Amino acid sequence: MPMMFSLLLLLCIHCPASMSVTVSSSKTKVEVHEHTDAVLSCDFRTEKDQNPRIEWKKKEKAVTFVYFNNKFIGSYAGRAEMEGATLTIHSVTQKDSGEYRCEVTASDDHVNFGEATVTLDVHVHPHIPSCEVPPSVFVGSDLELLCKDKQSAPPATYSWYKDNRALKVSSDAPYSVDTRRGTLKLTSVSKVDSGMYRCESSNSVGAPKSCVAQQLNVIEHPVDITILIAVASGFVIVTLLCLISVCVCRRRGCCEKEKKTQSPKSYSPPPPPPIHNIKTYKPTQSFMI
Repeated sequence: MPMMFSLLLLLCIHCPASMSVTVSSSKTKVEVHEHTDAVLSCDFRTEKDQNPRIEWKKKEKAVTFVYFNNKFIGSYAGRAEMEGATLTIHSVTQKDSGEYRCEVTASDDHVNFGEATVTLDVHVHPHIPSCEVPPSVFVGSDLELLCKDKQSAPPATYSWYKDNRALKVSSDAPYSVDTRRGTLKLTSVSKVDSGMYRCESSNSVGAPKSCVAQQLNVIEHPVDITILIAVASGFVIVTLLCLISVCVCRRRGCCEKEKKTQSPKSYSPPPPPPIHNIKTYKPTQSFMI
């Protein structure tokens, strides 16, 4: 037994001491409501360095500093505080959501760097959504109504109401509702589709919010569109037939034959040059030699 103890003591003497900084977080994912405080925990332990350097960074498109050189940076100045290495952000907004990193550097330790990552998710209650409802549409048209709440987190789900009655989706309904995108699609609308339409957004954070109801009127076409289509189609067909006939005629040489069968013009010689009036000489006396 004394020999065993001596062996263990000898091994411990020759083993190098583990001098390293360790960093951890008791809660790696934090979920809070907007305008409340978020506590991002960071615990560290050093073997030798009693005054390590502590930094907090946020990972976005690029890594930005939150706490550096013993002070808060940018928008965190004046609304955040440190206790040890734990970071508390007061009155958080959705912009504060993201991935944060606690970094501890202990220069005197053999392994002198350690880090821990904490994800902050700020939940936002529903806001009044923007609703797009046209004032009028023609009978027989297809229509899509739009609804969007860009501020709620987690993302809102949507429901549509007509004349304060919820539009429930069914297999035989002449419409469809996308609860994620917030769209209401109406197929081949009729007069009965006229009414007051509004959209409601909701999530798990707060009470649902609705936009102001808007009137949709389904009206008849000023002119029967089928007649216009028939007339236009007939005109196009006649024009195409005429063009085809002309092309066929030219290819077969019909037009040239007609030119050849025409009687040639008769040749008329030019008129003779004009004759000037020359007085004839009449002798009045005779001469004799």
